[in-house]
Amino acid sequence: MAAMKPRTGDGPLEVTKEGRGIVMRVPLEGGGRLVVELNAEEAGALGDALQNVLG
Repeated sequence: MAAMKPRTGDGPLEVTKEGRGIVMRVPLEGGGRLVVELNAEEAGALGDALQNVLG
């Protein structure tokens, strides 16, 4: 589970490697950001799914 951190505003889409996990921060339309922690397998599956949608 990701650590609770204070909101620092919107900002760009960010993906960083933190320890063993990959943390993705997605800006939301109403403000704030969605923070998702993934492992390498989940990140690969997400990349494949996005490629399938984009064609």
